[in-house]
Amino acid sequence: MDQILNKVGSYWLGQKANKEIDSVGDDLNSLSTSIEGGAKWLVNKIKGKMQKPLPELLKEYNLPIGIFPRDATNYEFNEETGKLTVFIPAICEVGYKDSSVLRFFTTVTGYLEKGKLADIEGMKTKVIVWVKVTSITCEGSKLYVTAGMKKSRSREAYDVSRDGVSVDKF
Repeated sequence: MDQILNKVGSYWLGQKANKEIDSVGDDLNSLSTSIEGGAKWLVNKIKGKMQKPLPELLKEYNLPIGIFPRDATNYEFNEETGKLTVFIPAICEVGYKDSSVLRFFTTVTGYLEKGKLADIEGMKTKVIVWVKVTSITCEGSKLYVTAGMKKSRSREAYDVSRDGVSVDKF
């Protein structure tokens, strides 16, 4: 009887240990992805490759600085391909003074060109239901947000950087 109890006890402890080890592994993976953007920025700084602040990059490409939340400061930009990847600390929503709302995933990608951010992944807008934003184009005082259909908005509403409000799901 003692041998059976020892085997059952060993099996039970082994299962508990495996669950704890898996949990630690998941925690490490989560920590790794959350510091990845900051680590890349730090490595670039050490190498002497300082990139300009995100608002400055957006201005250079004739886009309003408020199309991303204020705490979206880490980004990668490949000048050759035009691919922009913006890292956002948490899934969030930003409300604008024209009553529009954008929702952001923790990583937003797109292709940046003068006056346009195209092939966007990781951004939605509210049009009765949440709809994926595929491009943002700026022409004069108008900002065109394409989410299924092209909708004209006032550029002025996006000229100011705003804080994001955390939400549970994208």
